Amino acid sequence: MKFSELSLNDSVLDALDAMRFEECTPIQEQSIPVILEGRDLIAVAQTGTGKTAAYLLPILNKLSEEEHPEDAINCVIMAPTRELAQQIDQQMEGFSYFMPVSSVAVYGGNDGVLFEQQKKGLTLGADVVIATPGRLIAHLNLGYVDLSKVSYFILDEADRMLDMGFYDDIMQIVKYLPQKRQTIMFSATMPTKIQQLAGHILNNPAEVKLAVSKPADKIIQAAYVCYENQKLGIVRSLFSDEVPERVIIFASSKLKVKEVTKALKQMNLNVGEMHSDLEQAQRDEVMHAFKAGRINILVATDIVARGIDIDDIRLVINFDVPHDCEDYVHRIGRTARANNDGVALTFISEKDQSKFRTIEKFLEKTIYKIPVPAELGEAPEYHLRSQEGGGKKRKGAFKSRRGGRKPKKQ
Repeated sequence: MKFSELSLNDSVLDALDAMRFEECTPIQEQSIPVILEGRDLIAVAQTGTGKTAAYLLPILNKLSEEEHPEDAINCVIMAPTRELAQQIDQQMEGFSYFMPVSSVAVYGGNDGVLFEQQKKGLTLGADVVIATPGRLIAHLNLGYVDLSKVSYFILDEADRMLDMGFYDDIMQIVKYLPQKRQTIMFSATMPTKIQQLAGHILNNPAEVKLAVSKPADKIIQAAYVCYENQKLGIVRSLFSDEVPERVIIFASSKLKVKEVTKALKQMNLNVGEMHSDLEQAQRDEVMHAFKAGRINILVATDIVARGIDIDDIRLVINFDVPHDCEDYVHRIGRTARANNDGVALTFISEKDQSKFRTIEKFLEKTIYKIPVPAELGEAPEYHLRSQEGGGKKRKGAFKSRRGGRKPKKQ
């Protein structure tokens, strides 16, 4: 479907034309009409599906056509990270080019000048406020932010915000909002806690859910079946001859990220870490160094898996198997972008085998298992089905070690 077939006004269509946007993505086609109707919406869609435009375009349309108070905040968009807030702000600038709609991005940092700029935008009543939860609350607590006239409240990457511990912050912000408003929630996954949040803040929402897309064919996927204490040895063997530029290693927790980073530094590897314990200025510094090539390897939690555009990642390593298929797709989707090839490796410990079997089932293929280097000793077997009966070996299992055999095709 073309954007011109939707009920968008000329100013929005002119901006889309100037940016050479013609065809809607599926999430845009399904979400825009619902938002234009004024209904609350909960939408499940991955990063990269065009979800930002799916809510910005209809909101801009409504702001430019309908009566809204002047010099007041009419829309609040929440984002989990500074990086995503900045990206939304950039898209906002493009889409609103032909409209008299003002916006301000509100996020953390140690820059006092930046804080004052944000304060000015908030007090003067920017039409759209794009904010991270912590920084918006900091401004709210100082008493000069009026959210009583907000008509539209949008949560982007809601699952990430909850993963990062922002549930209470979001509920605190909701208390400042009028009861009568349109609330829109976008999330890549729909766990129970997201459903609970939706139940608290949405009113009879429409639901749009896109199936998770498969990883790009250009990504070479492989895995090591190993014991937990063999993982660092595998990393050492991978980088013994040459460290490729732009490697991201994903770990399951902040503590694991810190442990892996420390171990890699002891191997004299050029490594940085990224997790939510870091101050915003520290995160900015690490990302800048990684993009500039001063850091070869970035060890990170899933905070980096979404919403950050780095086009030339050569290798993604899942130090731990991701929690679900969506997270797997997001993580490995950091590589093989902008027509580049890429490799994604996953380390499968014994306790993570069932999770990886679920991922293989979703992918509808068996991921090749690379034998663990012989010097690291024998590795566990990989069972193509769940084991029953006290851990007896079953047919279909194979040894993941030098000389082991490849898995049979399912």
